[in-house]
Amino acid sequence: MIVGVGIDIVKTERMEHWLSNQKLLERFFHTEEIALAFSREKAAAQTLSARFAAKEAFGKALGTGLSHIVLKDILILNRENGKPYIQLGESAKTAFDNSGANMAHISLSHERENAIAMIVLERV
Repeated sequence: MIVGVGIDIVKTERMEHWLSNQKLLERFFHTEEIALAFSREKAAAQTLSARFAAKEAFGKALGTGLSHIVLKDILILNRENGKPYIQLGESAKTAFDNSGANMAHISLSHERENAIAMIVLERV
């Protein structure tokens, strides 16, 4: 059963400005996400934009927003085959558990100017 669906879009230009501000990056992203983004060199802003969109989409899928969630507690990683997945830290895990969902599906996409993410929360 679908518990919630969220989608969000972020302009990559926004993240380009963040790349030179380590404190800002550390406020919103887990260290693994930051390292992944910088490993992608020219695609760093796109990588972070897609992950930021995913965090926002997660709040929308919950139906509660992100007001009680530390954004670094929403970690967006990729499996070896490239498929993205979501790993939840304390505040995000609590919100997820309270939603009644027990599975999250995520899709990310980006181009030069925009990144988009969609999250579907499911109870199986």
